[in-house]
Amino acid sequence: MKDYILVVVTASSMEEGERIARAVVDEGIAACCNILPEIRSIYRWKGKICDEREVMLFIKSRASLFNALRERVKELHSYEIPEIISFQIERGLEEYLKWIDGSVKG
Repeated sequence: MKDYILVVVTASSMEEGERIARAVVDEGIAACCNILPEIRSIYRWKGKICDEREVMLFIKSRASLFNALRERVKELHSYEIPEIISFQIERGLEEYLKWIDGSVKG
């Protein structure tokens, strides 16, 4: 079985999230990107507590494409340090995992 990943990315707006999602899917470095609208994030940044509305992206890909995916998200993202966190998918529906294989390059 190949290594499949779920990559979590937050974005500043729906427009930014859609731009990132379309690019990574179109370029074949992600099979799918789900966008959850309006999440609330409370975090510390440069010594201040921030309370912001964001969107959450769940990006499905393969581990072998993570570096390309990470670099492309960084290029497209408005944040100085965007959240880009990868989780290994340990198990999944075989047909869905095969669909990921057929939807990404490599």
